Amino acid sequence: MNAFSRRGACPALEAPMRTGDGLLVRLNPVAGGPSSGGLSPKLLIALAESALRHGNGIMEVTARGSLQIRGLTPESAPLLATEVDALDIAVRTGVPVETGPLAGIDPQEIGDPRPLAERIRAAVDEAGLTQRLGPKVSVVVDGGGQLRLDSVTADVRLAATRTDAGVRWLVSVAGDGRNARPLATVEDDAAREIAVAVLRMIAEKGREAHARDLTERQLASLSSWHSVPPPSVLPDISPARGEIALSSPLSLIVGVAAITQRAKGEPAAELPISPFAGEMSGRTEGGGQDRYPAPSTRSPIGTFNLAAPNTALGIGLPHGSMPADKIIGLAQSALGTSEIRLAPGRALLFLGQPAAANQLLQDTAATLGFVTDAADPRTRIAACPGTPACASGRIATRDIAETIAAENADILDFTLHISGCAKGCAHPGKAALTLVGGENGAGLVVNATAKGLPAGYRPGYDAARGIGRVAAAIRSARFPGETAAACLTRLGAAGIAEAYQQE
Repeated sequence: MNAFSRRGACPALEAPMRTGDGLLVRLNPVAGGPSSGGLSPKLLIALAESALRHGNGIMEVTARGSLQIRGLTPESAPLLATEVDALDIAVRTGVPVETGPLAGIDPQEIGDPRPLAERIRAAVDEAGLTQRLGPKVSVVVDGGGQLRLDSVTADVRLAATRTDAGVRWLVSVAGDGRNARPLATVEDDAAREIAVAVLRMIAEKGREAHARDLTERQLASLSSWHSVPPPSVLPDISPARGEIALSSPLSLIVGVAAITQRAKGEPAAELPISPFAGEMSGRTEGGGQDRYPAPSTRSPIGTFNLAAPNTALGIGLPHGSMPADKIIGLAQSALGTSEIRLAPGRALLFLGQPAAANQLLQDTAATLGFVTDAADPRTRIAACPGTPACASGRIATRDIAETIAAENADILDFTLHISGCAKGCAHPGKAALTLVGGENGAGLVVNATAKGLPAGYRPGYDAARGIGRVAAAIRSARFPGETAAACLTRLGAAGIAEAYQQE
């Protein structure tokens, strides 16, 4: 416990990360795990009490569905680890291979992702990749259903999809459910082989690498993988050891298969796509691109129907953060719940309690300050801890977010990102508007990430008032029936900046 992780790494119990309010640790409890069955209300209460004893009492659920405990010290962090150990909570380690919070229990799921995820974890361990990959390299295995993982960015994505031949897995890389690059739609075995091949390619590029760093030729070789039966031992496809090209052994196998198939009158297997063609296959084995499920926008907040008569109730943490004593109060009101799961989108899912008890739990959560309505304006604002919690933060992001949500709920039909610095941890992608802390105060970035060039500035303490000026401009300029997001587009960066800086 003496070595603390660098910023940007994953702060596990064994390697807490330094932040502006002390040390931070992150836990990934195994939902439905064989040893613990996930987090019971009593386990969550015990964790929160430990956070109060050894940290500053602030707990968070991240956008990816991990639990964070803040404000630890070099002396208290080992004590927290000892207590978590004693609670016998099953915690996921190694390369993250993530499944949805309702995996295996959602009747609307296309395919159960858990067996495939376990096989990928085993293959990663067998290949010795964990120590060769950076801490933020991840895999998502999404079975579909009511709570999909479309908003979670990953290096490798495997999404269940229905084809004429049955359930298959769409394998894509470097992105979320909207922008990841499709490679192929294949059966379980081939999906696992492609996923591990991608991770091996990333590992060859070093611990700072991600799937976005792979070359066109490497991606083309992966997209052609489904043309032949997957080998029992993966070739090491990497720039250092030879990318697959038309002269490679795999290509020769495909070529021989094509000749054999033509002789039999069968459709020929395709050769690897030329890296200059600028296309990836993304094909299904029984249909076209329309077979892929459209990206889901369903919030984890609300009620989800499981196998009758069971339900799951999702309750959100505002901006992903709540004091531990309020989490204790919520868990004490849910003692009839069999399991509490962490959900991507900064929420807690309460499973196994009688449906009649859901309303009482929602009422208690609302009184404590949790988010109980998916339409709550706070769900439209992504805000990192900011000052004073983070050493990199330049503005009080959470205070600004609460003020904006209270005063401008009527115009928040777009994502507003409030970032303490240009790293943009709370929302790495583009947002319609981003407030970012810097040397010049709170800059306003339009339709870009926190790393973009601000269109205007005002003092950090006055940033909420600046967004209020933008909201007033939207109300004044918006056409009947027009969304605020569309109005922002019409106003343009110059008009938005002028409104933001108005006194």
